[in-house]
Amino acid sequence: MFEDLKKGLTKNVVFLGAVSGLTDISSEMLYPLMPLFLTTVLHAPMSAVGLIEGTAEATASILKAAGGLWSDRTARRKPFVVWGYGLSSLSKPLMALAYAWPLVLFARVTDRIGKGVRTSARDALVASSTPREHWGKAFGFHRAMDTAGAALGPLAALFLMDYMGLDYRPIFIIAFVPAALGVLVLIRFVKESGVDVNAQKTPAAGAENGLSFRESLRRLSPQFRQFLLFYGIFALGNSSDAFLLLKAKNMGFTTAHVILAYVGYNVVYALCAGPAGWLSDKLGRARTLVIGFAIFALVYLGFGLAHDANMVWALFALYGFYGAFNEGVAKAMVSDLSGSGNRGTAMGVFQGATGILAFAASFAAGILWDKIGPAAPFILGAACAAVSSVLLLAMKTPVRAGGA
Repeated sequence: MFEDLKKGLTKNVVFLGAVSGLTDISSEMLYPLMPLFLTTVLHAPMSAVGLIEGTAEATASILKAAGGLWSDRTARRKPFVVWGYGLSSLSKPLMALAYAWPLVLFARVTDRIGKGVRTSARDALVASSTPREHWGKAFGFHRAMDTAGAALGPLAALFLMDYMGLDYRPIFIIAFVPAALGVLVLIRFVKESGVDVNAQKTPAAGAENGLSFRESLRRLSPQFRQFLLFYGIFALGNSSDAFLLLKAKNMGFTTAHVILAYVGYNVVYALCAGPAGWLSDKLGRARTLVIGFAIFALVYLGFGLAHDANMVWALFALYGFYGAFNEGVAKAMVSDLSGSGNRGTAMGVFQGATGILAFAASFAAGILWDKIGPAAPFILGAACAAVSSVLLLAMKTPVRAGGA
């Protein structure tokens, strides 16, 4: 049984998971503190929080598309991954220098530039290092490792703040250490995948390297375009998690309770991401994604209507199930719908388009919160997820592992 569980989890997949875990320890030490730092220390308005998160994610999204194309044209993945993680690690201490919110914006954009450069190339490297029939498991494992780091990061921040008595700024500096360690692991242990193990199993479209961006886009399948449209509707309502954290704070949570609730979300996410990826290999990607969207709609509706702070604990835990059934499964579906020669482009287009929509979602959420009320962004998110669920169920060709 153990051998069956290991199938598809190659050395590259395992070490890339470790790198993502270390990087997320660093990033998530900062992430739950950042909106609190902005609003309580720098006294930034909610619209600034939305602008910062939206701009940061839009920057990452645009560069995900460009990074995917460049890695396809060079037929190399690792250099983009190394430079991307390296730049993100250098951005961490910048937060400590911020005495006005524009410098926080600069630090977040710098971090997201690194994420944009690395993400599509890294995901293409995961796919090329793993047999096609195990893509769901491989991406699920990667998300589990990534999210385990996301659970440990806030706990480290809580320990440094509550037990060591450190303020925000020293924690921002300490966060550099695990990020730098992740880059060292990446350089030493992750190998450039010289031969795509799926080269004879993937669709013919995009089979050549060195395609122009226009040609790579032209070769994206109709099913991919349909999936991007349906997922994009969901992304329009998927604002930054910073608004979930601020809603918890708005309902009376202390900073420690906000961090612990966020940790609970990440623990559930980490535990369930692997099984969710495996399930998508068996049940099909679209159906598995619908499960995640349905959970998202329930959680956002709950945040929109909740008046009892005790409900927030359960909502954050339930939100972890949504995460497990979403990102890794979506990447496996994009892998199904692309060829070996344009998979980086497909990853970049998908993540770029949905990230730009997430910018719109976050910016709109800040305005809706300020102008209408804290419930408004969550009601919008629930509605968008419900519409996407219906459309995904109606897809004519739901993708299963091993089929295009």
